Amino acid sequence: MIPYGRQEITEADLAAVQAVLQSDWLTQGPAVPAFEAAVARRVGAAHAVAVNSATSALHLACLALDLGPGDWLWTSPITFVASANCARYCGAEVDFVDIDPHTRNLCPQALAEKLRVAEAQGRLPKIVVAVHFGGLACDMPALQALARRYGFRLIEDASHAIGASVGGIPVGAGQASDITVFSFHPVKIITTGEGGMALTNHPELARRMACLRSHGITREAAEMEAAVRTDGDGPWYYQQVELGFNYRMTDLQAALGLSQLDRLDDYIARREQLATAYDQALAALPLALPARRPGYQSAWHLYPVALSDAAGCDRLNLFNALREAGIGVNVHYIPVHLQPYYRRLGFAPGQYPQAENYYSRALTLPLYPTLGGDEQAQVIAALQARLAA
Repeated sequence: MIPYGRQEITEADLAAVQAVLQSDWLTQGPAVPAFEAAVARRVGAAHAVAVNSATSALHLACLALDLGPGDWLWTSPITFVASANCARYCGAEVDFVDIDPHTRNLCPQALAEKLRVAEAQGRLPKIVVAVHFGGLACDMPALQALARRYGFRLIEDASHAIGASVGGIPVGAGQASDITVFSFHPVKIITTGEGGMALTNHPELARRMACLRSHGITREAAEMEAAVRTDGDGPWYYQQVELGFNYRMTDLQAALGLSQLDRLDDYIARREQLATAYDQALAALPLALPARRPGYQSAWHLYPVALSDAAGCDRLNLFNALREAGIGVNVHYIPVHLQPYYRRLGFAPGQYPQAENYYSRALTLPLYPTLGGDEQAQVIAALQARLAA
């Protein structure tokens, strides 16, 4: 079976992890801060906080921005559930903004209209999570302009988008947002096994996320409550100043991430090459291909297509036929508001028609750096056999 995504583990990766196994540190040693510094340099951010998953990073980002009961977080319905769940972890309310059918990202025009109505109702969001679906960045300048006008904070869920850029500026530089989140899950661009990272240019946000990822504990005297400390406390002393979590990344994971980061440019170039080959081979088929925007370099985490009305078959039949042919297609994503948990909160079919229409026709094709030319040709031939007029 040709999977839709697959990690690559090289001898260099194995050596990097083995070096940690043979060192004095397996969990919280020098590899984690080295990985944080390397990613921050790569994207041009001032601060990076490595954690055990992108979901954890989203949660910490929301906490650092003081999201809580009575607040609202808005995001796209076409995303993994974590982009919305992070608000619920904080006791906040969730709402969604429909997608642009071309980019499949959160639509700035739909957001502007929803904000206009919400302002009149007195229920503006505290945070908007902009999801860079498939690796293509959202229109962050447009979202930033709305954030300034209406006073909400911006989180970039760039779980799909490390290595992407807009106008030559890497996603993660944080010029238009407060915090950017990356994922290092095995099917993402680079992997740490499981893992994630939050990047920001705000030192106080970075400090708070770093504290919250490790039980809310600090060993920094300047961050402690002086009245609690006694003269008998020594170098071992620490204080829990907030209710935090064990969201830490290990040195084993960070070592793998550091090794993988060395190949990030090669991975993006290969993904671009494969995406271009798909674009050319599938152009005549009844499919809506992923968007390309001038000045935007996608990370090409996914290659999602959508069947047009002229396809002559439904998505389920095509999905099953391709799976039977040994092609591990997938679907990204079931709109979050259609999940049972969110339906119990009052969401229902029909609320976000562009997202629901896209989902009803969506299919994700295999795309990963080690996908061979013969394997991609097999995918293309199978689609052509089933969709060509």
